[in-house]
Amino acid sequence: MTAVQPIPTSHAAAPMPRSERGIDAAGGPRRLRVGIIGATGYVGGELVRLLARHPNVELVGLVGRDRDHDPIVGIHPHLATTDLTVHARLPETGPLDAVFMAMPHGAGVEIAEAMAATGTAVIDLGPDFRLRDPADYPRWYGFEHPRPDLLEVAVYGLPELHRVELQALVDAPVAIVGSPGCYPTATLLALAPLARAGLIGDLVVDAKSGVSGAGRELKPGFLFGEVNESVTAYGVGGHRHVAEIEQELAWIAGREGLDPSANPGIVAVDFLPHLIPMTRGILAACHVRPTRPITGAELDELYAVAYADEPFVTIVATPPATRHTTGSNEVRIHVSLDQRTGRILAIGVEDNLVKGAAGQAIQSFNLVHGLPETAGLEQLPLAP
Repeated sequence: MTAVQPIPTSHAAAPMPRSERGIDAAGGPRRLRVGIIGATGYVGGELVRLLARHPNVELVGLVGRDRDHDPIVGIHPHLATTDLTVHARLPETGPLDAVFMAMPHGAGVEIAEAMAATGTAVIDLGPDFRLRDPADYPRWYGFEHPRPDLLEVAVYGLPELHRVELQALVDAPVAIVGSPGCYPTATLLALAPLARAGLIGDLVVDAKSGVSGAGRELKPGFLFGEVNESVTAYGVGGHRHVAEIEQELAWIAGREGLDPSANPGIVAVDFLPHLIPMTRGILAACHVRPTRPITGAELDELYAVAYADEPFVTIVATPPATRHTTGSNEVRIHVSLDQRTGRILAIGVEDNLVKGAAGQAIQSFNLVHGLPETAGLEQLPLAP
């Protein structure tokens, strides 16, 4: 593990601004030195796949537990042509401009602290920097957060909500991004326009995920014979991602100057995830009892305005399927009003490994380094 170093203070030498990093003196494209910790899992593999073709990235270090110069072909055969290798630690051949961490909860805090101390931007795909209140970590993740001060400076990496904060990290001395969970991404983007308008009177989120969301480790409950031809509800009574969903919905409403009472349904979100026998994809169906009567036309306008300029959010007229986003960084959202019940149905679908994980982290990385937000992420969805 990397030795822990203090976060820079006003008395320490300021690191090079991120806007100046990777610039080619000969006038060529910027090339930022990037490492990945946790490169052997599904999310790590997606990070390699996407970053290996990013126009402004040089992958200089891949890290996996108990690896020693292991060719990536033996870990991710589909990435054989990258000719990369995986090691037990990051290389010591020079400073990194950014590091992506795809690690279990609680495992990344010390590494993030050490990296941030050198001016390296940290994009954490685990939960260690997603929650702002340190008191939430014992409740939802079972550990006391060792660095509450870092939570104060970390930015929640959902660009559609926190683009300004991410861009502000370009020349900040410390850049730590807590990349959102897969379920919160689809859920929050489906609900954000309603929260801004103070329309969430009551909320139930019925979500479904493919098996890759559970990771790559061998677990009996995720064997083919257990998952195939079966749907399973889990996290009953309080899935960990509820904490992110409630936190961010409250933040959205607060930014609009709304009193917490304006959206009573976001105080205690009823969230139930399900495991579906497919590899990739998340569908979040959000059932909302509105705080006031609203028409379908008003809903359509609300969502059209909210996402008109978003490169990775598409509003669709009919309920989308998860396969409509497979392999892409796109979220598709459908909103409709049930005239009979008066409820609003907002559906969000995504590829859980791309927009729900690696792609979204790269989207934040681009903003943090002053790059075009879509760089390396313009792949269209795959079909069939």
